[in-house]
Amino acid sequence: MSKRRTWVCVFVLVYGLLFTSSWNILKSMISWYKLQAESSSSSCWWPALFASLLLGVVFGVLSMVAAFAVVVPAVLVTWIAIVVLLAFFGKPKRTLVVEGRKITREIFSFVVKVLLKEGNIVAAVCAVLGYFVLGKVVD
Repeated sequence: MSKRRTWVCVFVLVYGLLFTSSWNILKSMISWYKLQAESSSSSCWWPALFASLLLGVVFGVLSMVAAFAVVVPAVLVTWIAIVVLLAFFGKPKRTLVVEGRKITREIFSFVVKVLLKEGNIVAAVCAVLGYFVLGKVVD
């Protein structure tokens, strides 16, 4: 199996495990929404908004955790490759340590920025979709 397929399988596996472990939270959130929607005599928008935001947060966090599980080994392999390349170009050991620390800091800051950006995008999409889906659940 290729490296890309391996990483995709790891991502899907971790995301699936996280999703199944949080299934009870999602079910309880939807049942809370149904209870709130049925108890209010008029159509109130805040339970749908609250539940959809909660759905967005849950799925956003799940996607960030699943992506982080894949990113850590990939960053480690990238860091090792860069340090080995620096060693091949004749850098002294002390310079390798300093450069390795700087490279590690830069890689992890970049990865965290990307994870937060993508997690927020997933959360926003899930919140918007959840708002419209929850409106149809009660009807």
